[in-house]
Amino acid sequence: MKRLRRPSRLPIDPYILLLLGTVGLAALLPARGTAADVASGASTAAIAFLFFLYGARLSTREAMDGLKHWRLHVTVLACTFVVFPLLGLAARGLVPVFLTEPLYQGLLFLTLVPSTIQSSIAFTSMARGNVPAAICAGSFSSLVGIVITPVLAAALLGSAGGGFSADSLVEIVLQLLVPFVAGQLLRRWIGGFVTRHKKVLGYVDRGSILLVVYTAFSEGMVQGVWSQVSPARLAGLLVVEAVLLAVMLALTWYGARALRFGREDRIAIQFAGSKKSLASGLPMASVLFGAHASLAVLPLMLFHQMQLMVCAVIAKRRSHDPLPEPADAPEPTDASEATDDPGSAGAPNPADVSR
Repeated sequence: MKRLRRPSRLPIDPYILLLLGTVGLAALLPARGTAADVASGASTAAIAFLFFLYGARLSTREAMDGLKHWRLHVTVLACTFVVFPLLGLAARGLVPVFLTEPLYQGLLFLTLVPSTIQSSIAFTSMARGNVPAAICAGSFSSLVGIVITPVLAAALLGSAGGGFSADSLVEIVLQLLVPFVAGQLLRRWIGGFVTRHKKVLGYVDRGSILLVVYTAFSEGMVQGVWSQVSPARLAGLLVVEAVLLAVMLALTWYGARALRFGREDRIAIQFAGSKKSLASGLPMASVLFGAHASLAVLPLMLFHQMQLMVCAVIAKRRSHDPLPEPADAPEPTDASEATDDPGSAGAPNPADVSR
């Protein structure tokens, strides 16, 4: 449990610092010409490998067991892919007072990406919530998001998102869904290897995301997209995102209570239903937005760090809540079994809380 409390002791996640350093490197030394072609090819391969690892890590048995708690998972999916996008569409009225059109497109894209897995599990465990439910909810959201996010982006962003077309959707399928399915099919043979070397492979997939960020922001620098952003606009974006996060945290908590979920389930719903995955969103943005990806992922990067800081505080406070008697007494045993399962897709890794 000490390792799970890292977010509350470290307000700024180290991985966010690496991401910011990568953005700075792209600003100072953007890839151009042949170097840009090499970086783009490496980024494409890295994204495919990233989703292959996601597929290899997801425990099929665990996912099937999680279907028994279907009401909770439907609630989380509705928050992630219905409520969030509706709030994103409502934010259209903030253009041009608070947001420029490109920043709004990035904000809307943020509302379309899947929920997190590792950080949802870590915070749910810290708050003494339903950890198995958080594992399955995050996994289902990531799996559904591979298909739903591009479809929603094509429908809601249209040509403003960088030229969506049938070819874009085919590229998503080939680059994201096919590797994911391949990882699932090969899990029977490589699952043990992935589990034994999950720490090393964790560095590989985080390195892949850094490469995606460098490539996207390099293209943005070459295209001159950063001339469209001013400090005042960034401040406006932060305010809008703070309100968005506050609304989702309140809706997931009080909405779950209105739906008669118990305390442990409400905690899982709040942490899984109010967050967005940087690890899934960045690769998707690079495929969908191309040279415009740097502005598209900026709102997601800012929201990601904000949600970590706020949820760390909430999880710490919920950890001190008195537990009801006796209905919730068996829950800690179930959570322990879930997080100790070596085949679990979501066993918390402190370095992975940033996803």
